[in-house]
Amino acid sequence: MKKIDYTSYQIQIALYAKALSHPARVAILEFLAVRECCFFGNLHEVLPIAKATVSQHLTVLKESGLIQGEIQPPQVKYCINRENWETARALLAGFFNDIKKIDSCR
Repeated sequence: MKKIDYTSYQIQIALYAKALSHPARVAILEFLAVRECCFFGNLHEVLPIAKATVSQHLTVLKESGLIQGEIQPPQVKYCINRENWETARALLAGFFNDIKKIDSCR
């Protein structure tokens, strides 16, 4: 089987798309986007899911670079990574705008 070498562009878009692929992560991003920062406890209070599940979603978002966390014992503070947020916006907008429109699937 031939190995496919994906471009860094394709890999980055897939990373951001994965981060956006669950409604809970979208909700977390929406919540953080309108705030300077937020502590984990506040996020858990807003989302009707278990703390462990919130934590898993935060991990995916941190791995994508869309958010960042800072430990302030005994809590963790989260915020949007504005630089990566802008990069994701530009990449995804460009990706959707660059796809050529065709009339059919023939």
